[in-house]
Parts: sequence; C-alpha cells; structure tokens
Amino acid sequence: MKKKGSWRRAVIGILAICLVLPATLFAQGTPSKTFKPEELDQLLAPVALYPDELLTQILMASTYPLEVVQAERWTKQNKNLKGDALKAALDKQTWDASVKALVPFPDVLSMMSEKLEWTQKLGDAVLAQQKDVLDTVQKLRKKAAEAGNLKSSKEQEVKKDGDIIIIESANPQVVYVPAYNPTVVYGAWWYPAYPPYPVYAYPPGAALFTFTMGVAIGAAWHGWGCHPEYHGGSINIDRDTNINVDRPDRGGRPEQRPSGGSRGEQWKHNPEHRKGVSYRDQATRDKYTPTNRAAVDNRQGNRGYDKPGAGTADRSAGRQPAQVQDRASQGRTADRGGSSSGGRDNAFGGMDRGGQASRDSARGSQSMSSSRSHGGGASSGMSRGGGGASRGGGGRGRR
Repeated sequence: MKKKGSWRRAVIGILAICLVLPATLFAQGTPSKTFKPEELDQLLAPVALYPDELLTQILMASTYPLEVVQAERWTKQNKNLKGDALKAALDKQTWDASVKALVPFPDVLSMMSEKLEWTQKLGDAVLAQQKDVLDTVQKLRKKAAEAGNLKSSKEQEVKKDGDIIIIESANPQVVYVPAYNPTVVYGAWWYPAYPPYPVYAYPPGAALFTFTMGVAIGAAWHGWGCHPEYHGGSINIDRDTNINVDRPDRGGRPEQRPSGGSRGEQWKHNPEHRKGVSYRDQATRDKYTPTNRAAVDNRQGNRGYDKPGAGTADRSAGRQPAQVQDRASQGRTADRGGSSSGGRDNAFGGMDRGGQASRDSARGSQSMSSSRSHGGGASSGMSRGGGGASRGGGGRGRR
C-alpha cells in the first residue's frame, strides 16, 4: 500500500510540474509546422503542374505579395509595352526579380493579385516549409501522372530524373501556362475537407488539360537560372546564368539542373521586398526580422536604464561624472594614490598620504605654540594638533 501511495504522489508531482512549466520547453526539439499536408496539397494543386521555370518564379514571388499587386497594376497600365521597351521600363522598377519575371504572364499576375489570400499563404508556406512545398509538388505530379493526365505535348516536356518528375517548356523560347481542373486532373481528391483553392475559373465542359497562348520570353527573361532542387528541397539560382542573361549568343535553354543543384546557390528571401507585410508565424518573423539590439539598448538608455553589460564605471557616470573622468586619466589617478580597480590603494599610495600627514602635524604643532603664546584657544589648537598627529601616525603606519 505504501508503494502504491508513493507512486501516486510521484505521478501527481510530475503532472503538477508539467502544468507549471511553459509549453515552449517541451516544443524546442520539435518545432511545429505552419501548414499541414492537406493544406499544402490544397495550396499547390492549382500550380503544381506548371513548368518548373515558371513555377519557381511563382513560389519566390509569392513571398512578396505587395509587390505582386503593384506589378499587376503596373502591367495593366503598360500593356502596350513590348520587347525591348518593356524590358527597359521593367528594369527601372525596384521589385524583386521573381516579380519582374511574371510581368510577361499577365494572367498569372492577375491570378496572384486577385486571390491575394492564396498568394500570401503560398508565400508563407515557402518561407516556413520550403522542402515540404517542393515535396508536395512532386506528390501532386505523381498523382496526375498515375491518373494518366500528365504527359508530354507540343507545349511542354514531361520527363523523369530518378523518382523526380520534371516539367519544362517544349520550346526553350516559349512558355505555355497550363489550364486544368485540379479537382479532376489528379483523380479523386483525397481531402474532401480541403479542396484545391479555386484560384482561377475553369470553364465547364472544357478539355481536361489545356494551355493558354504561349509567351515568347527570349534569352533575356528574368526567370532563367532559377530552378527547384527537388532532392535537396530548395530553390536554387545559377548566378552565372543570371549575370549573362542579356548576352545574345546564349542560344537555347540554360542548364537547369532540376535535381543536382550542386553548382547553384540557394535562393534567399529578401525582407526588404516584403514591404512591411507581416509574417505568419513567430519562427519566420524571428528569422527575417531579427531584433535590433542596438536600437533596443538606445531606447533603454533614453529611458534611464543601464545598458546591458555596462560596468560599475558606466553606471556611475551619471551620478559622479567627475570621478569617472578622473578614473579615465591614469596620471591624476596615480597622484591621488588610487587605482582604476575599485579605488584600492596602490603600492605607493601610503607614501603620499604619510608626507601629507607630517605636514598636517607640523601645522598643528605651530598652532599649539601660537595658542600658548597668546594664552587662548589652547583646547582648539590641541584638538587640531591631535588630529594632525593622528593622521601623521596613520601615514607612518602605512609606510
């Protein structure tokens, strides 16, 4: 019975501790994910079958939703610009390169701008779970292939690199945007509670898989050099390709390396292009908007708080500025017989004080003599003399 009671008390004690301790202590080793698998399927179903060069730009641009809206409006206002005139005007804009890469595809920009909630969620998923996003793209492509709805055509080339499905434009200079019904092309949808996002209207009775008019992009398109690295779960950028995109002698498609990625560098989100749009979760906020410690310290200083890590000398600056200044001057500190380490006596401090004490004692003796000769103030002279003698003795003792 005693053992049973002891175990019961132990269990109650452990439960009490768990209730008191913050939940974050138990979650440190297993960070929670922003989106569940069914939510990722829902988000990516409308674009997972896009050619990789276009899909990559959509994923990156979705992390800058405000610039997407700006680009969509700008494109409508400048829809008559073509060719070199469009490129020259576009180069003057300050948007991220991924957003600029979508300007030749006004239908895609309109979709992302009008369905802004979807765009922002997609961007949040890319920032928080980039590998999961790319894994979901592959999962959806395999579903479409198994259903017999993902095949090569005159508009696109579907090929495999091991277990990775790659989709590329059949013509390197022309990109076709596919139009398909996500609720049909993947077969029977497996998450009834999370149907694909209706980001574009699919006309009833239309063919299962169609393409919009091809967009002639040319070698100078901003999208070249970016590709998903599915094995590693990252978006890669070939800087050599990006630097040389304007060279007229670059014929055909630059090397994409969809599954190798060893020569490319990983894409990094630039918070400056976020334009103040908040991040979805705390981990992403901490990653892309780190606390400015210098600004915090300055604010604390303005409010009268000591700066973190400041020593005693710094804290005393406001109360005794003269002493701190004297402490910073080694010559004057030595003359006073002190030191920079807490005011302790140095090896020669007693000599100076002893000499001073002797002089005080001499003045005391003279005062006593003067008092006796004038017959008054004896007690006062004795008092001062005694004090001088005492100090003199202290000085001699220190020597």
